[in-house]
Amino acid sequence: MATTRILVVDDEEDLCEILKFNLETEGYEVDTAFSAEEALKMDLSVYQLLLLDVMMGEISGFKLASILRKNESTANIPIIFLTAKDTENDMLTGFNLGADDYISKPFSIRQVTARVKAVLRRTANKEQTKESDLLVYETLVMDTKRIKATVDGVEVALTKKEFEILKLLLENKGNVFSREEILSRIWKDEVYVLDRTIDVNITRLRKKIGIYGKNIVTRLGFGYCFEF
Repeated sequence: MATTRILVVDDEEDLCEILKFNLETEGYEVDTAFSAEEALKMDLSVYQLLLLDVMMGEISGFKLASILRKNESTANIPIIFLTAKDTENDMLTGFNLGADDYISKPFSIRQVTARVKAVLRRTANKEQTKESDLLVYETLVMDTKRIKATVDGVEVALTKKEFEILKLLLENKGNVFSREEILSRIWKDEVYVLDRTIDVNITRLRKKIGIYGKNIVTRLGFGYCFEF
């Protein structure tokens, strides 16, 4: 299992070293930067969590967070602010910038490690949810949350019915569905839908998903399935 990497950004070097030592004791891999400027020279996309001091030189922790949230490679990295600024407005500013937690100084190391574990646990749960929204077969990917299908990273324009048929087949790879089953699941109570409608949609779907069209096979006399 990969080690979780954390970056601590704070202009108090002693505090950075204390946090580094204690978080490494918990099993994390920890780096430090003593200013936002120094942090921005690093490849921040490799970290799973950032601990940012708010009150630093020319670029504050809030400003740094704002920069990171606008960059695709760092936009989703969880951030915990460590700061002496604990007014309600400061906290709201932090959370509006997408902070995952806000710890006021002075704090205990036990408090920090507990908050770090909690944020990482929440992030892991989010990632699992995101992954559950994806149906993947090699480079064919369906994002069922965003209603989007791609082949080799290129979006495929599917109609609603084509998307639902592909979703049904990918969710049940290897299972054969008769035309009647597909009609009842995809078209439900819609009237005047012929078996031939299924065939037409399957034909179009095969063409649109390119090399994976061959995976949608016909079982003569039975129906269709996605072979893998």
